[in-house]
Amino acid sequence: MLAIRLQRLGRTGYPTYRIAVQEARRHPSSGRVVAYLGSYNPHTKEVKFDAEKVDLYLKNGAQPTTRVAKLLGDNKVKLPDWVKVRSAKSGSTKNAEKLRKNQPKEEPAEETPVAEAPAEETVETPAE
Repeated sequence: MLAIRLQRLGRTGYPTYRIAVQEARRHPSSGRVVAYLGSYNPHTKEVKFDAEKVDLYLKNGAQPTTRVAKLLGDNKVKLPDWVKVRSAKSGSTKNAEKLRKNQPKEEPAEETPVAEAPAEETVETPAE
C-alpha cells in the first residue's frame, strides 16, 4: 500500500517538505520513494505539486496523511470519498479524551490531624 506523506528537508530550525509517495509500512526516512509530487514550505505557506500525478496516485489507492489531505483540499484537489479530512469543528486534538482537563476530577483527600509532637524543652545555661 502506498502513502502520500511529507518528507522533511531543509536546515535545522527551518524545515521544508517534499510531498512524496512511499510504501506505507515503512518509516518515512527509510521507505522507498515511488515518486515526488511536489513541495511545501510552512514558513511562506507555499505549496507546489503536480495535480495530475496526485490524481493518478489517489485513484490508485494511495492514502494521504492528514496534513497532506488538508494541503490538497486547500488547493482545490478533489479527494476521494474514503479520504477522511478532519474539520476545524472537531478540534485540533486527535485523542481529546486523554487530556488532563477531560479526565474525571479526583476527590480531595481529607486531611487527617497529625498528632503533635511534644515541644522540646530548651535548657538555658546561666550567663557568666
